[in-house]
Amino acid sequence: MLTFGLFTARRGHVVAIRNRHIVLAKRPDNYPQYDDFELTESELKSPSDGEISCKNLYLSLDAGFRNWMNESSGDNVLPAMPLGEPVMGLALSRVIESKHPDYLAGDMLMARFAWEEYTVCAADDFIIKLPAELDFPYSYYLGILGDTGMSAYFGMTDIGKPKQGETVLVSAAGGAVGSVAGQIAKIYGARTVGISSGADKCQRLVDELRYDAAVDRTAPHGIEEEIRVVCPKGVDVYFDNVGGDTLQAAIANLNVGARIPLCGSITTYNAEDPLPGPNNMFELVTKEVTMQGFMTHTQPERYQAVREQLQAWIAAGQLKNIEYCLEGIENAGVAFCDLFAGRNFGKTVVKLSDQ
Repeated sequence: MLTFGLFTARRGHVVAIRNRHIVLAKRPDNYPQYDDFELTESELKSPSDGEISCKNLYLSLDAGFRNWMNESSGDNVLPAMPLGEPVMGLALSRVIESKHPDYLAGDMLMARFAWEEYTVCAADDFIIKLPAELDFPYSYYLGILGDTGMSAYFGMTDIGKPKQGETVLVSAAGGAVGSVAGQIAKIYGARTVGISSGADKCQRLVDELRYDAAVDRTAPHGIEEEIRVVCPKGVDVYFDNVGGDTLQAAIANLNVGARIPLCGSITTYNAEDPLPGPNNMFELVTKEVTMQGFMTHTQPERYQAVREQLQAWIAAGQLKNIEYCLEGIENAGVAFCDLFAGRNFGKTVVKLSDQ
């Protein structure tokens, strides 16, 4: 069997490649469920002038994309995902055919593509070209060396700016970004405290990610008091991935001059109606707190330099990669639901191919 571009020769016949996708079958009601997604198949078309065709090797499952599954949720980042169409996400891909002057067959990309085995596109969306030779496993370039690691780095170093001896608190600390953010704070000499759900995950934060301590958000006496007990000297940096009552509890424990990088808001992604915000925001004034949101994809020019720094930390044993990996395009929706159900620890990816 030989492959020519997008077609396969088998027993003297040329047959088109079949492309499998996961489409949004219905809009999630609160937390996503397995039947919100459906596996479909179509014939892969050849790229037109100005387009590239890519084979997707890994998919990144990221909680933030849940927001664009809601009706009328489109914004300047993404339009609302239409029903019956492949779900949008991030992919680690190889160019297999190019009719675009900026790309060659064999180029490796991290790109905003759909949950599908192959993608043909005009290459006008978010695409980061990777080095020709990759020194780490492919999945790293979606996680710790990809958008996830960039988010942790930008938020922690640009806004959080942890210092030796300060206390850094990270919500969703066992998730994709949180698992990296806490380790970066540790590299800068801070005392790191992670927030997670349940004793088992809290213990993994300490044992596997080298957090100094952990806060169980399900503790019976409440998360605000739990933070106060674990952080008796207060919090200097709060890296926020979830918003809601966790943000309120963190604000109540901040020190004067604290910094809050706003990376995500998991508590709002599944809500159909607006949720009440923290009611202690005036403490940001009295404590002279800096709180700033950021979007990683708006800084692609920094990716190469930051990736080199993250690689150096990995090589030195200062930064550890943690993954939750499923295999096969049919499991993309499963992995996404597992993420919201808390079954993951670390970065969630789906392996489609290793070549």
